Amino acid sequence: MKLPISPQKAPYKVTLEALKTYWWCACGLSDQQPFCSGAHKGTGITPEKIVLEETKTVYLCGCKHTQSKPMCDGTHRTLSQE
Repeated sequence: MKLPISPQKAPYKVTLEALKTYWWCACGLSDQQPFCSGAHKGTGITPEKIVLEETKTVYLCGCKHTQSKPMCDGTHRTLSQE
């Protein structure tokens, strides 16, 4: 798998707790979006670790093509709508 699939063409708004470890799904195959379920195994794509210093609401990439992994950078607006 060279490129991830896009489960949605919009970010996921989530509140993450301070100092808790989260794993953002980078492949798009997880059934627990936007978080990793282990579905990436064998794809060559690995999840991104997230640990924040304070509890806050963030926008995690849903299209999986962001240049600011794991945060949304608006790339979803430039992807084909197919």
